[in-house]
Amino acid sequence: MIRLIVTFFGAGYLRPASGTWGSAAAFPAAWLLWLIGGPWALVIATPVVYFVGLWAVRQHLVGHVSTDPKEVVIDEVAGQFLALWPVAFGAWAMEASVFALWPGLLAAFFLFRGFDIWKPGPARTADNRGDAVGVMLDDIWAGLFAAIVVVILAAAAHGWMLR
Repeated sequence: MIRLIVTFFGAGYLRPASGTWGSAAAFPAAWLLWLIGGPWALVIATPVVYFVGLWAVRQHLVGHVSTDPKEVVIDEVAGQFLALWPVAFGAWAMEASVFALWPGLLAAFFLFRGFDIWKPGPARTADNRGDAVGVMLDDIWAGLFAAIVVVILAAAAHGWMLR
């Protein structure tokens, strides 16, 4: 069970770039959540994934040499969920399919991956912890940064900044 959680049902075993595969695997799960309960289901699921992931990563790291094994991608799922919040709320507010906001979906994905790789400021500090909290928290920071930029890009694209 722990292995299924930390690899997000095996996505963490895909190569190359297991983190990118984990982020991509978050999309069908996010879409199902959106269908079930709109953006609020995604909001509720994000801390659930974080805390379940934190528990599972702690268990998985016991006896591992690496403090952030490549197969662990549950952190990417939590961060990607957070990066998708603005898109989910935008679709909900417009009473549109989340796929109608496909530029936002792409932006959330690529921005999250970029911030996850770059690890600016607090993301780098979290990553440097070398423990399960660090594994999970750096992706939450990357997801938050991505969500903020998605909102800024949406505002610019829809002319809200010019009004």
